[in-house]
Amino acid sequence: MKVLTILLVLVVLLVASNALFIVPEDRQAIITQFGAPVGDAIDTPGLKFKLPFIQKAHYFDRRFLEWQGSAEELPTRDKVFIFVDTYARWRISDPLLFFQRLRDELGAQSRLDDILDGETRNAIANHDLIEVIRSSNREAAADESYPDAGGGLDEDGGGGLEEIVTGRDKIRQDILAAAQDRTADLGIEVLDVQFRRINYGQQVEPDVFNRMISERQRIADRFRSQGQGQASEILGNMDRDLKRIESEAYRQATEIRGRADAEATEIYASAYNQSVQARSFYEFLRTMEAFEKTIDPNTWLVVSTDSDYFSFLKASGP
Repeated sequence: MKVLTILLVLVVLLVASNALFIVPEDRQAIITQFGAPVGDAIDTPGLKFKLPFIQKAHYFDRRFLEWQGSAEELPTRDKVFIFVDTYARWRISDPLLFFQRLRDELGAQSRLDDILDGETRNAIANHDLIEVIRSSNREAAADESYPDAGGGLDEDGGGGLEEIVTGRDKIRQDILAAAQDRTADLGIEVLDVQFRRINYGQQVEPDVFNRMISERQRIADRFRSQGQGQASEILGNMDRDLKRIESEAYRQATEIRGRADAEATEIYASAYNQSVQARSFYEFLRTMEAFEKTIDPNTWLVVSTDSDYFSFLKASGP
């Protein structure tokens, strides 16, 4: 009796474990019977019931899923080859339809590869390179290191960017809309498509680098020309200022030299006048000394009227 009870309990537990199942919060499920779907999808979490051993629960993710595209070399409408690397976000919107058309996530990833890669290839091929890499007609931003260089050069060497009609963001939206149309009957919804990276192909890179080098050289030549013009202006101003300073210095030097010559002449004249008086006094003293040595009370002196002795004697007499 005990053995029968135990066996009965085990059978009940086995049946219950196979009949009951739990749908997690991040999952949704469908029930199949002999491989065919039965009923609607189960999108609410909790404990659920199915026929044991006959029916089977299949779980699908309710979260946003990621699709990673592979970088491909694609030609643009103007025959420029670029590498385009894309990624997308998608979710299972109809588990029953998803199971019927794709079976599992691996099948969905494979189908998305065909759809998204194909739509990306078509979109790139229908637009020029500038439409793919540009997203707006914003004004060219100036380089902080070279504020006069501008953000780019047009064909004439001036600043400015070529106008675009579509732009990268519109191309991305077109890819998203086309992918959503093609996946609507697959039970999945493509939520977003983005370009991870757009790069030039190996055949195009040398031409792009050469163009960048020539552009920088044109900017450098323009700076060099401006620098030479400013240098010439500075040198011209320097020569003008130098000549003005030299002229002013020459004028001041001439005025100082004139005043010095006038003062020197005045000093010379004053010194000359003082020297004439001193010489006359010196001659007078020497003459007196000569008189003292040559004349005594008993001496008779005979002098001519034009001699110095006579002139001093005459000047001293009554």
